Amino acid sequence: MLLALRSVPIGFRSGHNPIFQASRMASYLVNDPKYSFLKELGLSENNIGVFHGKWAASGPVVQSVAPASNKPIANVQTGTAQDYETAITEARRAYESWCEVPAPRRGEVVRQIGDRLRSQLQNLGKLVSLEMGKISAEGVGEVQEYVDICDYATGLSRSLNGQILPSERSGHALLEQWNPLGVVGVISAFNFPCAVYGWNNALALVTGNAVVWKPAPSTPLIAVAVTKLIEDVLKKNNLPGGLCSLVCGEGDVGQALVKDKRVNLVSFTGSTEVGRIIGQQVQARFGKILLELGGNNAIIVNDDADLNMVVPATVFAAVGTAGQRCTTTRRLIVHESVYDQLLERVKKAYAQFESRIGDPLEQNTIIGPLHNEVAVMKYKVTVAEAIATGGKVEYGGKVLDDKEGNYVLPTIVSGLPHDAPVVLRETFAPILYVFKFKTLDEAVKINNEVAQGLSSSLFTNNIQNVFKWMGPKGSDCGIVNVNIPTSGAEIGGAFGGEKETGGGRESGSDSWKQYMRRSTCTINFSKELPLAQGIKFE
Repeated sequence: MLLALRSVPIGFRSGHNPIFQASRMASYLVNDPKYSFLKELGLSENNIGVFHGKWAASGPVVQSVAPASNKPIANVQTGTAQDYETAITEARRAYESWCEVPAPRRGEVVRQIGDRLRSQLQNLGKLVSLEMGKISAEGVGEVQEYVDICDYATGLSRSLNGQILPSERSGHALLEQWNPLGVVGVISAFNFPCAVYGWNNALALVTGNAVVWKPAPSTPLIAVAVTKLIEDVLKKNNLPGGLCSLVCGEGDVGQALVKDKRVNLVSFTGSTEVGRIIGQQVQARFGKILLELGGNNAIIVNDDADLNMVVPATVFAAVGTAGQRCTTTRRLIVHESVYDQLLERVKKAYAQFESRIGDPLEQNTIIGPLHNEVAVMKYKVTVAEAIATGGKVEYGGKVLDDKEGNYVLPTIVSGLPHDAPVVLRETFAPILYVFKFKTLDEAVKINNEVAQGLSSSLFTNNIQNVFKWMGPKGSDCGIVNVNIPTSGAEIGGAFGGEKETGGGRESGSDSWKQYMRRSTCTINFSKELPLAQGIKFE
C-alpha cells in the first residue's frame, strides 16, 4: 500500500478563527443534489477534521478532491501538532476508565458501532467511491469489512483467552494474563480509507485500548464521516469521545504520533519506504509497531490449472481498484504449455472491460480512476521504462486523456526478464507483467524473489503441488492461496505479509494479541517456597 497526497490547501490565516477561510472559486460536489448522500452523512461544504470529544481544529484548510473528475468535494480544516497533543491527552484519559470495562461490555459497544455503520452502509460506500475512486461495489464492500470486523470483535470479546500451563512446582499455578496496551495510533492509507481503520479500531477497542486515528491526507471526508457515526455510539453509552480520537493532517501530525511514548502501538499502513522510517522511529523508543506495507503479488498458473477460473481471477485481482490494492496481482507466472492460450484469453477479457472504465459511482463501471495525477504520472513512467527495458505492451499502456479525471488503460506487459528492476519495483497502478516457467520449482523461486511478501496464489489441481506451495519450500508470503486470486482476503484470517511487507497482522485469527500485553503469572498457593529447576538456596 502507498500513502498519497491529494488534498489541496486552499488557504488558512493563522490567528483568525472563522469557521473557514474557504475558497468560493470552486463549485463543491457536496452542494450538488447528485451527491446528497454526503449531507446525509453529516458532511457540509466546510468540515472539521479533528475530534477528541469535541470537534476543533486549528490547522490549514484543504479541499478533498474526487479522482473521477478532479473536482473539489468539500473542505476540511486539518489538525496541527498542538491539536494532536489535545487528542492524545483525551485518548489517554479515556483509556483510564475504558480499560476497566469488562471485555463483553466493550464488545457490546463495538457491536453498536457496527450497527451504526450498517445503517449508513450505502452512503459510506458511495463516499469511499467518490473520495478514493474505487467502484461502488468495492466501496460498499469496504465498509462491509468494517461492519464484519465489528461482529467478529464482538464475539472475540467473550473469548479473549490466555493459557493455564502445568507448573513444575507443587502448590503453584502458572498462567498467562492479557491486558490492554493503552493507546493505539492508526495511520491509514488512501486505498482502504475505511476498512483498515476498522480492522484496527474494532480490535483495539474490544481489547481495552483507546485509539487515535491519522487518516491519509487525501481521504479526510471518509474519516470525518466514520468518526461522526462512532461519536453517536459513544454518546449513547456515556463514553468519552477521546476514546476514538481523530486528527486529519500532514506529516507533522504523523511524526508527533509516531514519536510519542504515550502511543503504545503504532499501526501503519503505507509504503515500504515510509514504513521503514516509522519502524525505526518507533523501535527507537521501544514502542510496538504493526506494519502493513507493499505487495508485489503473483499468480502462478500450473499446466493442470482450470483456465476458466484463472482468467476471471486474474482480471479481478489485476484491475480491481484500478490496481491500487496492496494485494493486487502484478505478476502472472504461467506454465509454458498454457502461456499463449492464457495470454490471449486475458487480453480479450481486458478488452471487454474497456468500455466500462469511468465514474466509479455509475453502476456499469467496473474500473475507476487512479487516485491522483501523481499516480497517472507514475503509470506513464513505468510503462515507458518497461518498453525501454525490452517489454512488449500486449494491451493498454495508455492514459485516457479524453476522460475527465485520472483514468488509464489496464496494461499487460510481456517479454521482460522476471527479475527486471521495473518488475521487482511495486507500482501502484493496473500493470500486469506476464512470464513463462517450465517447472513449479522455478515458478516458486520467481514468486519469492521480490522484496515484498504479502499475497500469492497457485492455480493447480494437483494435491501434491498444493501442499508443496503451502510448505517451507513454497511461497514465502503471509497470504498463500490456492485456486483463488491474490486479493479478496476474508476477515476471519490474519491479514499481513513477510519481508518488506512489514510482518504485521491485522483482522482475524490471533491478530488481537498485537493490541495487548502478555504477563506470565506464577501463583504460589502453598506454604512452601520451592525454586524452579530444582535449585536449592540454603
